[in-house]
Amino acid sequence: MSLVKEFYKLMHEEFEMSMMGDLTYFLGLQIKQLEEGNFVSQMKYCHELLKCFAMENSKVIDTPMPTAVNLDRDEYGKPVDVKRYRGIIGSLLYLTTSLSVKRILGYLYGTTKYGLWFSKGSDFSLVGYSDSDFAGCKLDRKNTSGTCHLFSNSLVS
Repeated sequence: MSLVKEFYKLMHEEFEMSMMGDLTYFLGLQIKQLEEGNFVSQMKYCHELLKCFAMENSKVIDTPMPTAVNLDRDEYGKPVDVKRYRGIIGSLLYLTTSLSVKRILGYLYGTTKYGLWFSKGSDFSLVGYSDSDFAGCKLDRKNTSGTCHLFSNSLVS
């Protein structure tokens, strides 16, 4: 806590400000500060997103994408409402990359209480992994690839 007071003193000398208590919401992130560490989530944004696209009662899904399925063009599917689809994709870009939209919304519905846990005394290291499937797309034989990044043992990307 002494570092917080020292930081406050330094900032107060340069800027007009006041101490308003513990940080609970910042740049769209909800923050819970506990003795053992800090929990950061986007629960409010997820709930607003699901409500906006009438998916607040979605089926809960464990993963955002099936692991053994390739995405293909649906030649015989029904037409998509382009304006609604673009709105969903634009919103999801804030949270994740665009994959199979309804599945991701179902996944969000079941995971809105998830967040990142940063325990006190954690090793603040950044580790990245990547994978690539050359010529894996059945339609055009283009490669597909992906990465994941862990910060302090929490998946962040």
